[in-house]
Amino acid sequence: MSEAINRPASYRWTQLILGIVAMAMIANLQYGWTLFVDPIAAKHGWSRAAIQVAFTIFVLTETWLVPIEGWFVDKFGPRPVVIVGGVLCGLGWFINSFADSLSLLYLAAVISGIGAGAVYGTCVGNALKWFPDRRGLAAGLTAAGFGAGSAITIIPISVMIASRGYQDAFLYFGIGQGIIVVLVALFLSRAPEHKKGDAVANVQQTKREYKPSEVLREPVFWVMYLMFVMVAAGGLMATAQLGSIARDFKVFDVQVSMMGLTLPALTFALAIDRVLNGLTRPFFGWVSDQIGREPTMFIAFAIEAVGILALFHYGHNPFAFVILTGIVFFAWGEIYSLFPSTCADTFGSKFATANAGLLYTAKGTASLLVPLSAVLASVTGGWYAVFLVASGLNAAAALMAWFVLKPMRAKHMSKPAIAESK
Repeated sequence: MSEAINRPASYRWTQLILGIVAMAMIANLQYGWTLFVDPIAAKHGWSRAAIQVAFTIFVLTETWLVPIEGWFVDKFGPRPVVIVGGVLCGLGWFINSFADSLSLLYLAAVISGIGAGAVYGTCVGNALKWFPDRRGLAAGLTAAGFGAGSAITIIPISVMIASRGYQDAFLYFGIGQGIIVVLVALFLSRAPEHKKGDAVANVQQTKREYKPSEVLREPVFWVMYLMFVMVAAGGLMATAQLGSIARDFKVFDVQVSMMGLTLPALTFALAIDRVLNGLTRPFFGWVSDQIGREPTMFIAFAIEAVGILALFHYGHNPFAFVILTGIVFFAWGEIYSLFPSTCADTFGSKFATANAGLLYTAKGTASLLVPLSAVLASVTGGWYAVFLVASGLNAAAALMAWFVLKPMRAKHMSKPAIAESK
């Protein structure tokens, strides 16, 4: 702990910026994936559903191992975990560049997923520890790197896929991103322990530190977990299937002019979506620091429910497709700031990385529904059922935030500070 105790006040902002850069470098592993699906299918003749299994594997390994990686961070600090994560991220895309079988594609997904989870879980957990007084904002800014990090590279990746093939895009971007993550990791530091009462926050925070084993026994954790799954499922479906949806809506390569730019609808949508998906995380994180976590969840999830339905009904128009996908991503990405900050508020800072990692596995659970969305669309002959289910899940989560989670957390937080964890 001593390495961080005597640092100047500005030092924690440096740590936050380093985490954001690392997150930006792993963003394409998830958010750029949709660009590769159709080129891979065209080259090898594999079905979309088979290829999307790789996406599911990536998300599962990226999320379900975060509690273990978080334990290493809580014990040994962020630096070694992020170094390993950067190496694995680069290796995963390197394997993708020459994968000529589904087995290799799935292996690359496992490797890159483990690496991305190590980087993601560490950077979010580190932000929660460095900023106990501004958890929503800090987690939001860090998660914004993951949400918007791919915005600056979406167009270059699209151009490289079109001109040199998806294999070169995997190779060069994978190696470059991995190297930058390793370099950033060398400057990461462990946050100091904060005494209770040191942080001034507008939201109520727990009076004790909960170990991961204790968190799993708390009903309020499982309510948060269920809500996370419900909201994440719709967003992951859009992330993975947006290219296919654009083709089926016949807007994939239709030129759209906006803000002085003219681009194909999908490329335009992906670029705007990445920016908005990044901005929403610190924005709603900051809002939640001011008005509380549950009211912010209610507002965001309700917007998402309406946005998903609007995208289905009006997305066949190229201009509307770009605008409405932006709204959907803006109202979805905030889960990656709201849930980690809510978790740390509820269960404490000491084991924040591991505890937030336990909650983050909900994203992996939600990813299991992504291949099912393609199957459902195929069986029903369109995307209506998929959009309807996703909208309904968000509406239900909004109501749960206000009527279930809010009173449960209030009761949990009123517990006396006894049996303090050592």
